[in-house]
Amino acid sequence: MGGQTDPLACLSSASAAAGPGELNPDRAIHLGHPSYLWRAGQERRLNLVRQYVPLDGRRILDVGCGLGMYTEALRRCSAQVYGVEVELERAVQALDRATGIAQAVGEALPFASDTFDLVFSNEVLEHVTDDRQVVREMVRVARPGAYIVTFAPNRLWPWETHGVYWRGRYRFGNIPLINYLPTALRNRLAWHVRAYTRRGLLSLFAGLPVCILHLSTVYPGFDNVAHRSARLGHWVRAVSYRCEHVSLLDRCGLSHFVVVQKESEPIERDQQRANDLSVPA
Repeated sequence: MGGQTDPLACLSSASAAAGPGELNPDRAIHLGHPSYLWRAGQERRLNLVRQYVPLDGRRILDVGCGLGMYTEALRRCSAQVYGVEVELERAVQALDRATGIAQAVGEALPFASDTFDLVFSNEVLEHVTDDRQVVREMVRVARPGAYIVTFAPNRLWPWETHGVYWRGRYRFGNIPLINYLPTALRNRLAWHVRAYTRRGLLSLFAGLPVCILHLSTVYPGFDNVAHRSARLGHWVRAVSYRCEHVSLLDRCGLSHFVVVQKESEPIERDQQRANDLSVPA
């Protein structure tokens, strides 16, 4: 991978000849549903990324890009935005919104090392086969000094948003308190998807040449509520976003938001570690 002359030489657009299509229900359960519409919640997440990462003119990779919603939005900032999606049907549909889409698994990204200024993933790690390997790959393809940004489900959010298996059948919906159960029991009911503690998410980066710049949780945008009633949506969002700044409640948001930076040359590493934020478990 690292020996390619062109760092993007192995990037290939998904073939439009395959035609768009929906995943079968079992695949959709295990891989999750991508964003089908760009709404206020997604826009807010993008703006959060902007607070910590320079985006303008940068080379960006969207890992697990789904239908290309974030890929398309990131192209407002840069023409050099690429996406990777495991499912061909989704990758083909993403081509309608962005160029430079590759079909590949996150565990083996088809790019040379030290290629991107930002490697981004939104609600992807919980669905992959080997989340630790995906993180290794994200760090590998980031250039020294580049950023890796991830949103991932929070174990302390009171609802499991991916549904559960009960008596052999999948039950869709927001299921309360599942993530508060002991891990063994929780994983019997929701074995198809992960939810992370702060410690668990940070452990994916342990031993890698990165420093943690930011870790917090984000509350939902309640876009469906706002769609039904703008006034109610405004009030619910105000309360929700306020919780991100209230002690204890700031640990309980819908998703973790983590920003890490890949270390630069070895001579600079000690100074970067000294500047690393201390993040409690």
